[in-house]
Parts: sequence; structure tokens; C-alpha cells
Amino acid sequence: MKRKLLALIVTICSPILLIAQQTLVKGSVKDAATFEPIPGVIVTIESSQQTTLTDAFGSFTFSENLPLGEQVLKIEKTGYIAKRYPIVIQTGKTVDISDMTMAIDVSDSADLFTITLSDDELNDDTSASDNISGLLQSSQDVFQRTAAFEFSSSFFKVRGLDSENGSVLINGIEMNKLFNGRPQWSNWGGLNDVVRNQELTTGLAPSNYTFGGILGTNNINTRASSYRRGGRVTYSSSNRSYTHRVMGTYASGLVKGDWAYAISVGRRWGNEGYQDATFYDANSIFASVEKKINDKHSLNFTSIYAPNRRGKSSPNTQEVYDLKDIRYNEYWGYHDGEKRNSRIKEVVEPILMLNHYWDISDKTKLNTNIAYQFGKLGNSRLDYSGGANPSPTYYQLLPSYALADPDGPDYDTAYQLEQNFLNNGQIDWNRIYDANLTNNITGNPNAYVLYEDRSDDQQLTVNSIFSSEISENILLNARMDYKNLNSENFAEIMDLLGGSGYLNLDSFDNFQYDLQNPDRIVGEGGKIRYNYNLLASVVSGYAQALFKYNKIDFYLSGSLSTTTYQREGLWQHERYQDNSLGKGEKLTFNGFGAKGGFTYKITGKHLLDVNAGFITKAPSLRNTYSNARENDAVVRGIEEEKLTSVDASYIFRSPIIKARITAFYTKIEDANEISFYYADGISSFEIEDNDSSAFVQEILQGIDKKHLGTEIGIEAQVTPTIKLKGVASIGQYTYDNNPNLYLTSSSFTNENGIDFGQSNLKNYKIAGGPQKAYSIGFEYRDPDYWWVGATSNFFTNTYVDISPLTRTRNFYLDSDGLPFNDYDPEIAKQLLKQERFDDYMVVNLIGGKSWKINDYYIGFFASINNLLNKTYKTGGFEQGRNANYQELKEDASNDIPVFSPKYWYGRGTTYFVNVYFKF
Repeated sequence: MKRKLLALIVTICSPILLIAQQTLVKGSVKDAATFEPIPGVIVTIESSQQTTLTDAFGSFTFSENLPLGEQVLKIEKTGYIAKRYPIVIQTGKTVDISDMTMAIDVSDSADLFTITLSDDELNDDTSASDNISGLLQSSQDVFQRTAAFEFSSSFFKVRGLDSENGSVLINGIEMNKLFNGRPQWSNWGGLNDVVRNQELTTGLAPSNYTFGGILGTNNINTRASSYRRGGRVTYSSSNRSYTHRVMGTYASGLVKGDWAYAISVGRRWGNEGYQDATFYDANSIFASVEKKINDKHSLNFTSIYAPNRRGKSSPNTQEVYDLKDIRYNEYWGYHDGEKRNSRIKEVVEPILMLNHYWDISDKTKLNTNIAYQFGKLGNSRLDYSGGANPSPTYYQLLPSYALADPDGPDYDTAYQLEQNFLNNGQIDWNRIYDANLTNNITGNPNAYVLYEDRSDDQQLTVNSIFSSEISENILLNARMDYKNLNSENFAEIMDLLGGSGYLNLDSFDNFQYDLQNPDRIVGEGGKIRYNYNLLASVVSGYAQALFKYNKIDFYLSGSLSTTTYQREGLWQHERYQDNSLGKGEKLTFNGFGAKGGFTYKITGKHLLDVNAGFITKAPSLRNTYSNARENDAVVRGIEEEKLTSVDASYIFRSPIIKARITAFYTKIEDANEISFYYADGISSFEIEDNDSSAFVQEILQGIDKKHLGTEIGIEAQVTPTIKLKGVASIGQYTYDNNPNLYLTSSSFTNENGIDFGQSNLKNYKIAGGPQKAYSIGFEYRDPDYWWVGATSNFFTNTYVDISPLTRTRNFYLDSDGLPFNDYDPEIAKQLLKQERFDDYMVVNLIGGKSWKINDYYIGFFASINNLLNKTYKTGGFEQGRNANYQELKEDASNDIPVFSPKYWYGRGTTYFVNVYFKF
């Protein structure tokens, strides 16, 4: 009996004894001012790189595979000052380091630079606007922070890659658009306070939420219980994109009944940004509500509504900039005494999201999400089917046109054109209204109309994200995802400009846009030019296993996806009667991804990190149809894009110095690009009326690109108050083959287009920001809560975007199909040489001060960008107008070429000032 009783006691006590003998590191993190728990803090044991997050109560636990002896525990979170705590871990002992505190980082500069996420776009139809700073803004890595904040004004691209190669998520829901693969940052613009909780992975590094792209992932967490309890009111002023910004935010934390909520409202506005007539008008509303049902289940509802309108700015030739200045914008003119911009971008796409969090056990979690996004994206412009081109920079209105007169320079006319442009040089709205009134009096439809290119999207996304700690060394992640998109695309008349109606006819080629309703006169709110739907769906899944050991961590990840596209024409185009109306062929693309990597811990300070992956993915909707506005023709030979990427990093971390040096290589294959422009000098007999000019769609198919280079980042806390930093990105991004090029146009007699064979692009540089960038700077933080910093940034190897058509046989062939008699290969080589922009340096200053009054904070910070007012080009593109040798040679021989490249310039000196009150 005694033996049975003793056995029973041992049985009962054994688990308790095991727990008591288990090696543990646990603790909690609280706000230094309010002593409220801080959720979502990143807690790291530095020597092992083991990482976890604090829960809703600010608590955390490490229980497996712990390094023994003297260690350093680091806590960090965006918006707070990171801290390091020395600890000693002993076998069978528990290290309890509860109530660690973190102070708010009053110099947190995210507000300064989040302005770039949606507000600094120059032209949304070009790669020059593809700003990826938003993907990097939450990084703790000095290189990524510098790329996001210091390099973004130069439209620098990390590793030369577009933002479609990175994944942006909100609560696990991917926000990249199916149309072009890029996130629409303005959908949550102006909500800086509530999009700060971000988890970032760079490159191919593993994410807990998705397989991701080759540029990394960024998950924005809007779960109501994850916000620090309290509020914040902010006012900002700037001369960059908007003039004024106000924001108000409040989060409840967990309250009675296990509810939590967070709300934020904001407004940004201004009559003019740095460029002329670039007004800004945006409102933002955010609400997140969470109900903790019990210890295992929680529901969170998030709604985001951020409508915004802004005036766009134009790229211009150097001739135009020389006559005016870098603030010049051709898209506006005075109307009733006020500046009126003809190119307005408007985005109204609310997001509704429901998230279910299920803690199946302490080590297994399931997160199920459903999101619905709807609304419109519009870009306005003038149409002039019955009138002269209203653009003030139309080539026949500039001095270069008269100077290029075939009979010799016409200096008198050139002077008159110069004076007209200098004294006016903007859209003449009064002339447009007069032309429409005159037409109406004579019984004719409008000569001009203001219309909007619209995309009205409805997208449903459903997914489940699974995470399980299978053992003390193995973590498993998995995900299933479904997306369905219905995108209605059309042009809608916004303003008849004093007229009574507009003829829905292609006046250039005299084709009916809507053959079933010919010669229709359309009023305000009516549709013109095109009307079709794009239907898309994606089913995808991924699985990932992470393995963690004392000396090495490694992971393996795989993904599968099926993407379907279909175009549904709602109008019958006269030129494409057989393939414009109704549903076209359903296209299916299968994607596959595999990646893996490891981190080898040489010592606690020295680490080696290697990642490699291969991905195939569906082309974007934009690059699948050659001209979806007119027909359902698909890009010839289209197939999945293929991406191969590898990077290797050496990382050094000590209490004083943090450094990383990374070498990377990426190969992109079988990509497609589609461009639209007017071309002169096309060598073909397949154009109406044997012409050599047409408005064309240029399809570049089967493009290979190569990206290789080195990234270096180092920061040193040389004294308790002074930090130095240095960053370098040394890249080479080139075309790696000669892809095929063909043109399509409603002006061609052959509906299938004209094939020009290979475009000789190999070894030309890929445009899109500087390929080499360097930064050096310092930061001083005074114990009396003021701080200042300065950086000098140097940029080089920035190139113009070349015209692929001029690199085909069309360049040297005459209309009879034979080479030009006067063709000189040496001259041709000079004509086709890619322009490299001048190197430049930009100096930025930043600083601020805060005051703590009881439990409240009051503070301000400010920045001055481009302190020395340096003038520099950020991008540009060759015009495709001169499509052959003779046209280009003749134009280049002029003192001022008529069709020289168009450029974007960076801003001069700008400022941003922010004042806030936290409670």
C-alpha cells in the first residue's frame, strides 16, 4: 500500500519537478511612462538569434534550445528605443526578467518619410514612380532604413527590383494588385499611427505569413489589442506633396469584457506641392475592433477608408526645363483665375477585413482571414478628337520645331514660339471652351472633353495561415489562399467643358469604339473609348519548415499557385469585330516556388546567412493582353515568368557596432513589357494608306534581366550619445538577352501586328533609379530629449530608359525592306548609346525635441531634404517617335532635338515639420 501511495505521489509530482528543472527565460515588457504592457515587442537572445514576440499582455517565454552562460537579451519595437539586458542562463534554472520598460522613441522618423509611400509618385504609368520605400520602412537594419528614408527621393530600387517582387500584407491578407503586382500604398495613406506595427523580412528570408517574393515581405498588423493604450494628435506641414496634415489616433488596449478597439482619422491637403498645380486632397478613416472570445479564440474587424485625389506632374524634355524650371508642369492652365490640372489621380478603394485568431494550443495557431476591397481608381486627361492638341509642350509649339525646319532654321518663328511659351506655356482652358461652344452652335459635337480612365475593382480574398511548433527545434508554417477579382475598365466623361456632347468615335482611324451603337453622342457620366471587364482568380498555398539549433538555423519553403485570367468585352470595336465583344479565352498559369537558406552562427557576434530560391509566377494582367482596351489578343508565346535569386551575408553584431555585407544575384526570365506611344518611321507596308506613322502598342516578349551587386551597412554607437552610420549599394542591372518585339495598332492592315524580330537590348542598363548609392551620416541624442542627425548621400550610374524599337531591324531598314543607303554603323552606335545622368550628392538634416509632462508627451521634429538645393535627374525615357536611323539622325543633328528624351527631376530643398501630443 505504501509503495502504491509513493508511486502515486511520484507520478503526480514528476511533471512539476520537470517544469521546475526546465531551463526558461521569461519576462514582460511595459511602457516606461504608463507602465501598460506592450504587445508585439521583438525579443531576441543575441548569441543564438532566437526571437519571439510579446503577447497582448506584454509577456514572452523562451523554453527550448537555450544557450547557456552570459547572454544579452534585446527588446525592440518600432516607435520605441531598443534596449539590451545582460542575463545568465543556467541549466534547470528560470530567468525571470519581468517588467522591463521601453521608452517611446521621440526621434522615430517614420512620420517624416511615410510621406513617400503614396505622395511622391511622379507618373503612375511609368516605372519611375515605383517607389518601394514602404516595403522597407519598418526595418531595424541600417541598410534597409537608409534605402527607405535617404534614397527614396531618388527613386532608388533595392537590388534594382520593382515593388511587385515584394509582398505587402495587412493582417496576413496580401495587398499587391493583380493588375500590375504592386501595392497601392495610398489605400491606407495618412494612417501612419496605425500601420506602424510591421513585421519585415528582406529578400528570400522566411516569413511566418506567406512565401513572398524575392524582395521580401512586410506584414502590417492592425489587430486592435496590439496597439499601445493611449492617443496621439499630430499636425504636420510640408512643401513636398501636401501643405498640411492632421491626424488623431486612440487605442483602448484590452478593456472590460475583453474588448479592444483602435481608431484613427486624418486629413492631408494643399493647393500645390513642389511641382506646379499638384494639389492634394485626402481623408483617412481607420477602425479596428477586437473581441477576445476566450483564451483560444479572438475576432478582429478592420475597416480602412482613405479616399484621395491629387494633381499629377509631367515629365518634360530638357528644352522645356531650360525654358521654364524643374517645377514646371504641362498638365495645368488658368481657369476662372485658378490653376486647373487636367491630370488628376483619384483612388477610392475601401478595405473591409475580418480576422479569426485561434490558439489551438500553446504551440499551434490558426489564423483565418477574409477581406473585401472595392471602389475605383481613376486618372483623368483631355481628349481632343475634334480639335488641336491642347498640350502646351506639343512639339510644334516649341522653338526646336522651327529651328529644325527642313529649309533651314527659322529664327523669327523660333523666337515667337519661345516668347509664347515663356509668357503662357500652359493649357488654354478658355480656348477649349470656345472651341466646344463654336462646335455646338454649328451643330457639331464637342472638340474637347475631359474624361477619366477608370478601373472599378471588386476583390474577395480568403486565407488560412497555420503555425505549429512541432518540436523544440522545428517550426512549421503553412497557408492556403484564394483571390477573386472582377475589374470593370472604361473611360467616363467627367466634364463636357461647355459643350453638349461628345462623339464616341476614333477620329484618328475613323473606327467605331462601340459598333453596336455607332456615332453615339455621349454626355457627362457616359462611357467612351472602351468598356470591358477583366476577371481573375488565384488559388495558392505554401508550406515552410524552420529548424533551429545551437550553431545553425535553416529553412525550406515551397509554394504552388494557379492563376486564371479572362477578358470580357462589353463593346464591339469596329477594327476587331471578331475578338472584342464577349468573353475571350480563359488563360491559366501555374506557379511554383522553392527556397531555402541557413544562418550559421560562427560565434555570438559573427554570423553567415545564405538564401537561395527559384520561382515561377503568372505574368501580371497588365502584361498579358497586348491591348485589352480594344480586343482580347494575348501576348504571343506568353508563359510564366521565372526568377532565380541567391544572396549571402556576413553579419557582425556587438554592443557598439552592427554591420552587414551582402552579395546578391538575381535572374529574371520570360518577362513581358507593353508600351503605348506614337511612332514615326515604321518600315512596313502593313499600315493604312501606306503610312509610316501610327499609334502603336509595343510588345516586348521574353525579356531576361540580370541583377547583381553588393550591399553594405554599418552603424557604430561610438559614444552613448553619438551614432555613426555608413551604407553602400553597388549594383549592376542589365538586360541579359535580345527579346522579341512586335507592334500592334488599329492602323495596321494585319490584325496580328508587325513582327520586328529581336530587339538588341543585351547589356543595356535597366532604368529605374541609381544603380550605385552611398550614404554617410551621424546622429546625436542628448540625454535632455533632443536630437539631431545629418546624412550625405551620393548617387551614380542612373540611366535613361531606352526605346526597344530603335534597337530592332526597323532602325536600319528603309520602307522597301533594304538597309538605308546612308546607314553608317559608327554613327548608329553613337545614336543608340544609352544616356547616363550626372552623378549628384544630396544632404539631409533631421532633428527634434520632446517634453514629458506627467504622463503626457509633447514634441516636434523636422527635416530638411536636399539642403544644398542640388538639381538632379531621377529618371527619364527615350521617346519612340524617331523609330529609324534617318529620323533619329536628322533630329540629333539639330541644336535642340525635337524629340529628345523626357526626364523627371528631383525636388530642390524641401522641408517637413511635425508637432505631436501623446496621451
